[in-house]
Amino acid sequence: MQVTSLLSLEEDPKKSGECADCGHDHGGLDHTHTNTKLSTTIVGLIFVLNSFAVDALFQDATRVAAFSAMIGAIILGTPIMVVAFKDLRKGLLSINELVALGVLACAVSGNFGMKGEGSSLAGGFQTAGIVAFFMLLGEIIETRTAAGARASIQSLIKLTPTKARRLADGKESEVPASELRVGDVIRIRPGDSIAADGVIVSGQGSINQANITGESLPVDKAVGEQVFAGTINMNGLLEVKVSKAGQDTTLGRVRDLILAAERTKLPFMRIIDQYMRYYTPLVLVIAALVWAFTRDLDRVITILIVACPCAFILATPSAMVAALSAAARLGILVKNIADLEAAARINAFVFDKTGTLTTGRLAVSRLNPLGGVAPAELLRSAASAEQFSTHPTARAVTALANEAGVPLSDAKDFREVAGKGVSALIDGHRILVGRAAFLKDNGVEGDLLGSVDLDETAGFSLLFIARDGACIGWIGLQDQTRPEAADAIKELQASGIRRITMVSGDRRQVAERVAREIGVPEVVAECLPQDKVEFVRQTKAKGYRVAVIGDGVNDAPALASGDISIAMGAAGSEVAINSATIALMNSDLRRLPFLIRLSRMSRTVINQNFLFGVIFIVGGLAAASFGYLNPIIAAILHNVGSLFVVFNSARLVRQGEELEPFMKPESSSSTSGETTAHAPVPVTA
Repeated sequence: MQVTSLLSLEEDPKKSGECADCGHDHGGLDHTHTNTKLSTTIVGLIFVLNSFAVDALFQDATRVAAFSAMIGAIILGTPIMVVAFKDLRKGLLSINELVALGVLACAVSGNFGMKGEGSSLAGGFQTAGIVAFFMLLGEIIETRTAAGARASIQSLIKLTPTKARRLADGKESEVPASELRVGDVIRIRPGDSIAADGVIVSGQGSINQANITGESLPVDKAVGEQVFAGTINMNGLLEVKVSKAGQDTTLGRVRDLILAAERTKLPFMRIIDQYMRYYTPLVLVIAALVWAFTRDLDRVITILIVACPCAFILATPSAMVAALSAAARLGILVKNIADLEAAARINAFVFDKTGTLTTGRLAVSRLNPLGGVAPAELLRSAASAEQFSTHPTARAVTALANEAGVPLSDAKDFREVAGKGVSALIDGHRILVGRAAFLKDNGVEGDLLGSVDLDETAGFSLLFIARDGACIGWIGLQDQTRPEAADAIKELQASGIRRITMVSGDRRQVAERVAREIGVPEVVAECLPQDKVEFVRQTKAKGYRVAVIGDGVNDAPALASGDISIAMGAAGSEVAINSATIALMNSDLRRLPFLIRLSRMSRTVINQNFLFGVIFIVGGLAAASFGYLNPIIAAILHNVGSLFVVFNSARLVRQGEELEPFMKPESSSSTSGETTAHAPVPVTA
């Protein structure tokens, strides 16, 4: 149903956020425009109230009272009449015409008559002015109230700075952010908002990226790590090489997709749109029948006013906008509100393992020194030798050393054999770090594997450390499960999810170990991508409604086969954002049970709103037909009904506050932002 907003005559609906369902601008007006309409409404009300005062104080001034009431009615009624006229010119017959007819009928009826000459005319204008005032006041209140539900969405538009400090030939110059191009280097000072996506080429700092990921705690970033437009550099001086600018940034993509989601509709909303075109003619028929049987214009006017179905029409859009706002605040990107509604019916979850239930990064899980070497000494030797390597195992070892406060020694004569190990002179000693075969090839003798009690087939990687030709210990590493994974699985089970499965292309021993750690009851291992798709299809064939969760990189076929698909850690990943119907901008698994709760609560709120709207309209029409309401009371009740729906929907905005901020595990590296596990063996200097 297309109806133009009563309060946005001068605005482009695309800019004003006009509601596609009822035409009212429920939150898209800017404050300046709304304040102008509010001041005009107040001026009109003053003229109407002045007419009442003149009537009460001066018995012979009825013409003055009538003139004042007429001016007030014209000021208040003009926006309504203009909108109704524009609709008619477009061939639309909508609820705006009902309101306009009611106000016009009040103005000419004069049957609220006051005693004395000219009083009937004054009474008609007074009633018209009061009715128009309450209709406009309700619109203003709805606009301001609904604006709160969209605050976190609309704020995305203002996040990206308009200026940037670009470096060229060693000189810094301030340029419009719109002029940035891929390959430019920009300088980010402490407190600056980052103007484009890019990679840090110099410096380190703490980045507040809650606007993108919904994660309130700052994340430490260093050279080589990615930053996003719209996030804030809390400290440190950074130089960033631009990888994406303008609308191509992660923020731009997120903003566009969220605003596009607002324009999508539930199937139920499309059904309402299909039949609402018959609503206004039906109300006019009812009003004509009441007039034919009662000859009471008051009742007809009241029917026209009370039949304005804003409460009914706002039932679904207000709830879904509030739910989208709550989801966006926590970094949950929903592309279509039908997918958010579908999440309420999900009863089976299929998880990928690597990068979803696990971090996808190696972390030290075991230190085993030999020959009387202290754990801290073993770690210092290994990390000092590995500090110049970029291999994942080297990064995990050096991250643990930094976290434990173990000082590193200078590495001389550093050499690395790809895929095997490294060699370096540390404090005058030749240190070798790598696989057992690498140490054997370099002359280290003895049974290196004799002291190992870990099974590499269960997902462990082993690094052996030798000093001057003798093995001094080994380090065990593995892909760690996410710290919140077990709690998230329990919450999903408690919420009524009937089947939770982990599918993985990894070895069965590895998959079963991860499943035991986090409490996943069903495991399917050694799967090829097509096997994952087939498993999802078989699960759906058994009557389950399936949500597939992955990192969006190698899970695209499986994601596409689910009833809904959720990509983890989508910030900065075009593949993840595009491959799923819902994207989690961070990797906090606690967002999943929250998503289910939000979807179910949204459905409950919609049902409450819809039921209230139907009862309100049916009850109001009945009361008006039997003469229990007058036009002024009908206008007041119309506002009360609309506000009930808006406030009821607004409850959704605050959902998920318990998830803010997401506290990172204590083992998170302070320099790289990567999660690593503490070794069970104490590390002491």
